Amino acid sequence: MADTAEPKEKVVRVTLVRSTIGFSKRHKATVRALGLRHLHQTVEHVDNPSLRGMLYLVNRLVTVEEA
Repeated sequence: MADTAEPKEKVVRVTLVRSTIGFSKRHKATVRALGLRHLHQTVEHVDNPSLRGMLYLVNRLVTVEEA
């Protein structure tokens, strides 16, 4: 029996730590697209370049940690 273990995808945990009030519509839409609705809500996403771009845009509103 061959070992066919697939490499695990990297997962990041994103938490909304600051309100979107006073930020542009683009920032608000990005936070919503990440799946965040409430302060201190945490979601997990598979790490990829498009996700990293979204996180870079709203880096002052969220915290990111590897899960």
